[in-house]
Amino acid sequence: MSHPDPALVDVRPLADHPLADAGEGRALRMVAPGAVTAGRFGLVEYRLGPRTPGAAPHYHRTFSESFYVLSGELTLFVDGAWRVCRPGDFAIAHEQGVHGFRNDGDEPASMLILFTPGIARETFFAEMAEIARSGRTPTTEEMAALYARHDQVMVDA
Repeated sequence: MSHPDPALVDVRPLADHPLADAGEGRALRMVAPGAVTAGRFGLVEYRLGPRTPGAAPHYHRTFSESFYVLSGELTLFVDGAWRVCRPGDFAIAHEQGVHGFRNDGDEPASMLILFTPGIARETFFAEMAEIARSGRTPTTEEMAALYARHDQVMVDA
């Protein structure tokens, strides 16, 4: 009797995906970027300090984004309004579903973000973190180009 190939199981030790400072009270860990999952999905741990902005309302044309709250309280933009979510709460923004997140609370908060398929979202986060850490203010045109490169369409809400 033959068995499936045990070499098809990958383990990424914590040292392979350290927590990275994303600037302005935010940190993230690229747990399983699309490059590791053969593009099937991307998984990010995202942490926000107290009273820290995250992502303003936006949508994506080509991928879904799911949120699973691990700790603290996160405020998610869903169904056209901001809503407090607590540990264990889950939300999925399907393609073209308008969503956003922030921490309005007085305690740190963390969540897992799952992207499907596993597009190279880590590049977007790296670019945003570099901007935050540098302290520079990009022009409107620079931000529009960044968002366009990464399938992020900002909306007024």
